[in-house]
Amino acid sequence: MEWQAWVTVGVVLWVVGLLAFTRLSPDLVMLAAITLLLTLGVLSEKDAFNGFANEGMLTVAVLFVVAAGIRETGALSFLAQRALGRPVSATAAQLRMMLPVAAMSSFMNNTPLVAMMLPVVADWAKKHRIALSKVMMPLSFAAILGGLCTLIGTSTNVVISGLVARETGEALHLFDPVWVGFPCAAAGLIYIVLCSRWLLPDRRPAISERDDPRQYTVEMLVDPGSPLVGQTIEEAGLRHLVGLYLMEIDRGGQVLPAVGPRERLEENDRLVFAGVVESVVDLQKIRGLKPATDQVFKLDFPRSNRCLIEAVVSNTCPLAGKTIREGRFRTIYNAAVIALARNGERVQGKLGDVVLQAGDTLLLEAHPEFEAQHRDSRDFFLVSRVENSTPARHERAWAALLILGGMVLVAGFGWLSMLNAALLAAGLMLVSGCCSGTVARRSIDWQVLLVIGASFGLGRAMETTGAAQSIAEVLLSTAAGNPWLALVVMYGLTMLFTELMSNNAAAVLVFPIAMATAKTLGVSYMPFIMAIMMAASCGFATPIGYQTNLMVYGPGGYRFRDYLCFGGALNLVIWGITVVVVPWAWPFRP
Repeated sequence: MEWQAWVTVGVVLWVVGLLAFTRLSPDLVMLAAITLLLTLGVLSEKDAFNGFANEGMLTVAVLFVVAAGIRETGALSFLAQRALGRPVSATAAQLRMMLPVAAMSSFMNNTPLVAMMLPVVADWAKKHRIALSKVMMPLSFAAILGGLCTLIGTSTNVVISGLVARETGEALHLFDPVWVGFPCAAAGLIYIVLCSRWLLPDRRPAISERDDPRQYTVEMLVDPGSPLVGQTIEEAGLRHLVGLYLMEIDRGGQVLPAVGPRERLEENDRLVFAGVVESVVDLQKIRGLKPATDQVFKLDFPRSNRCLIEAVVSNTCPLAGKTIREGRFRTIYNAAVIALARNGERVQGKLGDVVLQAGDTLLLEAHPEFEAQHRDSRDFFLVSRVENSTPARHERAWAALLILGGMVLVAGFGWLSMLNAALLAAGLMLVSGCCSGTVARRSIDWQVLLVIGASFGLGRAMETTGAAQSIAEVLLSTAAGNPWLALVVMYGLTMLFTELMSNNAAAVLVFPIAMATAKTLGVSYMPFIMAIMMAASCGFATPIGYQTNLMVYGPGGYRFRDYLCFGGALNLVIWGITVVVVPWAWPFRP
């Protein structure tokens, strides 16, 4: 190898070491690696940053906007409640989540699928008190495993199919991979369920949401015609809310304390909750509930343009010593008080009748400009905006679901490319009012995109410097003319490249080596093609091995060694199944 290849190998090992043994942000590590290779002249500017124009990366970026439309309309909680249910344990949660994800991934590219499911699964796990570290990696792995079963399940399968058609003139069929993909997927899902208990970390925030000293009292009304009417407290999902407690129900002036799980909700029930601000935000997004105070609906701007703001009443506030209603809070500040916290005490009576005191923390529904207008006001000690607190646009939930379904349909049947379908869906989300332009821009996770784009540059360096080719030739020389041993080595080689570079780059790199090996041995090329297809699509042992692994790396709170420990063993399982099943399904000598 020339010096550029040795430098590339050294940089790759340096990246792996930093990700494995430090807590440096992966986007900074990857960008540092690309900058180093560019500075040393190993990569040209085009090769270094061409990954940022990659179709897969752009698709992920656009799908963040589609996901924002689903989230902003409340369709996200609708999907979670019906598709994911109420698990009683982390294992049950994994099963409920992985089975539909794996099934959908068979007919939809797994990268956009994970981009869509990330916020859904995160909110669902939070609601049911399940550590994100227990479900994020299984989400990624389930999408990868499901994609093994069809030709359109992963972009890698599509790439390899195109290479086969170009090289041999023969076309692979949609369900050709299922003979090996289904056993691998089934075994992989069983492995995740059985082994995640011991091999996946249980990482939770050091400070629980319940430790927040600000315990708000908030009143919500069951809207007439609400889907919650007639449901029990348990069925409505109001029984085990994280950081939130249903204290009582006011039903036509009759107070029902110590509400049981089988109590059925009725129209215009006034529900009194106590909890932390994050949970109050979640409560606002439940379809069929609305703030009990009518002041919210008297504000002179639409709810879709509002957010929640915390404000601490000062001792010089003119409303101190008056009730919220007497002080005409809405008229003076153009904001509505929807909850109040007072030193962790339960505030008695209706919210509008509470006498304000200095030090009370108010949760307001107001225009975002309220924060800037009153930040320096003597009326409040502190004014701060609550993130992601815009009230859900429930009336547009069905529009968001129809847009999502249409995107999956046109992309699944190949009528439009995934990028084109996602762009169209994102545009429809904006035009239909499912989300605003500001929310769309804020929803994009730039850290994920930076890591994905930089990983393509690193893979390009492995390819152009000849480092990957040299490693391949050394490993294949150990096959000694045995087709089955060559298959084992070919899978291992592809798997290694997939973990260190992009999966598509690994497939493209190993494909000519596989065809040449089959020709030299005088055997069918199909076993080698299918082995490459499985290996290039199964990057479980590193976060940089597959785009979906990168996407869950931050949200799951993982470290590099978590992938190596949990995903490395899964790699061996899939490797073993593939090299046994493939020669049976596609014999070396038909």
